[in-house]
Amino acid sequence: MNIEIPYLEWLEPVLTVVIGVCIGFFFKTYLFSRLKSFSDKTSFKGDDVVINAFNSMIIFWFFLASLSIALSNVELGDPYNVYASKLIFSFLVISMSLTASKIVLGMLDVWSKNNNSLPSTGIFKGLINVSIFSLAFLVVLQSFGISITPLLTALGVGGLAVSLALKDTLADLFGGINILLSKTMKEGDYVELSNGYQGYVKNIGWRYTTIQERANNVISIPNSVLSGSVSKNYTSMDAAFRVPIQVGVSYDSDLDHVEKIALEVAENIYNELDCVSKDYKPAIRFREFAASSINFFIYFQGKKFGDHNVILNAFIKKLHKRFQQENIEIPYPIRTVIHKNEAKN
Repeated sequence: MNIEIPYLEWLEPVLTVVIGVCIGFFFKTYLFSRLKSFSDKTSFKGDDVVINAFNSMIIFWFFLASLSIALSNVELGDPYNVYASKLIFSFLVISMSLTASKIVLGMLDVWSKNNNSLPSTGIFKGLINVSIFSLAFLVVLQSFGISITPLLTALGVGGLAVSLALKDTLADLFGGINILLSKTMKEGDYVELSNGYQGYVKNIGWRYTTIQERANNVISIPNSVLSGSVSKNYTSMDAAFRVPIQVGVSYDSDLDHVEKIALEVAENIYNELDCVSKDYKPAIRFREFAASSINFFIYFQGKKFGDHNVILNAFIKKLHKRFQQENIEIPYPIRTVIHKNEAKN
């Protein structure tokens, strides 16, 4: 089918599109930028999320609106006018879906920073994106006259077969949701698992939870396995970490003098190291009469897991040097061996 449109008939639609894009550019540059600068001054971050989401689509929406107006004044003939309007509507739905996705995900991030009841992780973001774009896809199909009722019926029947074939994947998916909703761990927590693995939780995804060890190795654990295992979370309630350090001194030592010197060294560590929690003063407790020494513990509190290495290193060096200056002996292990020779007949 040949479509012949005089040259002048295209001039008005083209000008309409150009003017619409220019208006959109003006709106984004001058009016919308004022709204953005105003939102940057507010303490609530949600308005920034909305402004930034709309900011990326303003010119495109003005383009679609002006294109729709321009094509309404041009007779392309059936069925091209109908296809053009449906195509414009489809692009509008897709762009609105992208904007809605940015707003919802951005609000989720803002909410998760202010409230720990709903963590912002990859699995929740993935579910939100799937929901939004699936709805947009159904709207686009409906706009082209494709009935979605048979499609939904087929998806319901096929979903049963897929769920049986992907039962392990679905077990991992719901295992990840269970981990998030039960709040046993979240991104950034330092955890230790019953199988011996320990590290920082980097991401709770669709199938796997990734844990980064202190040696910088990354471990991927299926969510179904992780949700059913015993785990110890060092940072879920309070990131502060208790640091007990055991020391032994000779039986000939003056314990009051030992206590005084050990606390002085501990106070120095307390004041010098930023990783030591200032909410907890170092304490000393004598614990036992051991085989070759009297043992006691010095207790610090680190701000987070991992600080104990720095505290141990600094305290041991300073205490050893100070004990040498004060002639306080840290004894070697001593064992008395009695050997009985039997008389030979």
